Amino acid sequence: MNHPAPFSRSVTVDLDDETAAGIAKAAASRGITEAAFAAEAIRNAVESDAELLAFIQVGIDAADRGALTPQADVFENLRRRRQQRAAA
Repeated sequence: MNHPAPFSRSVTVDLDDETAAGIAKAAASRGITEAAFAAEAIRNAVESDAELLAFIQVGIDAADRGALTPQADVFENLRRRRQQRAAA
C-alpha cells in the first residue's frame, strides 16, 4: 500500500465509544498509532469507492451501447448457478 508522506491535511471526526475503542484495539494490534490506522482506513475506503464507481461505470457504458441481458436470462443464470452449488 502506498503511504503518502508527509501528511498534508488533518481531519477531525466525532466517534461513538465503541468505534473509538475498535480503532484503538486495531491500531494496537498492528503496532501503529490510532491516527495511522485511521489514515489507512480512509485511504482504503477512498480506493474501494473509486473501484466501485469504475465497476458501475462499466455497466453504464455497456447499457449505453445496448449490451444488456434480459431479466429472465439473468434469473435463469442465477438459478442454474444456485443448483450447481447445491449439487457440489
